[in-house]
Amino acid sequence: MRSSDVVAPAPFRGLLAFLWTEALVQAHENLAMATSMVVQGVLLVFVWILSPGLIGVALVGAILFSMFAMGQRVLNEAAYIRIDHKANDLYLAGPLSPEAYFLGLSVGILVVYLTPVVILGVLAEVVIGFAPASVGLLLLLAAAVWLFAASLGYVFSTFFRDNRAIWAYSSLFFNAFGVLPPVFYPFGKFPTALQPIALLMPPSAAAALMQHAIGATALSLGQLELAVGGLLVETVSVFLFAIVWARRTVQGA
Repeated sequence: MRSSDVVAPAPFRGLLAFLWTEALVQAHENLAMATSMVVQGVLLVFVWILSPGLIGVALVGAILFSMFAMGQRVLNEAAYIRIDHKANDLYLAGPLSPEAYFLGLSVGILVVYLTPVVILGVLAEVVIGFAPASVGLLLLLAAAVWLFAASLGYVFSTFFRDNRAIWAYSSLFFNAFGVLPPVFYPFGKFPTALQPIALLMPPSAAAALMQHAIGATALSLGQLELAVGGLLVETVSVFLFAIVWARRTVQGA
């Protein structure tokens, strides 16, 4: 059969089936699940000891950082499946569409690793006492941060040819996005000259918006517009690019 005769799978075909498959695989990674909150836990302990009054801000940051860190798991898992098992060729040889593979992988990881984030959310509610509107905002921001990170993680996973090269780069990349910027601490304590840069980084932009919502930080109108606009444009752009890239990498295989 000629390649021109091959009919591409319908968009998002097989998404639910592959999502369920990936969730079952991830559910057996007990050690990974147990250690998924180590960084967040350590930072929360430091905040609790050094500045207990900022524990509410730190809890919000831990929620958003946890959603962002799931993108690192997408990077690692997608590269592991492709490089070590070469199972992506098997999956994509069937009716599973490339974008369903990308999203099924990402959401499958999210489903399994969401429980610790929910626990952090409950703790944040106890400490802060969110208004209903703030709860809705937190859910939207967390979803945007996750979608950005998962999309970026999947795209980056296609650049590696050796798993040993992944760990250092992925850890450095995601910690630079999630730990150094004002995610676990108030946005106002970040250097003024660098604040626009922080507002263009999805995790710190989301954290700043939540801090503004709960009264921990006061953002100007321009800062609000920059944070919202940057987060929206970057998330949608990277997500759409990840779908296009998933299709392109399969076609070029």
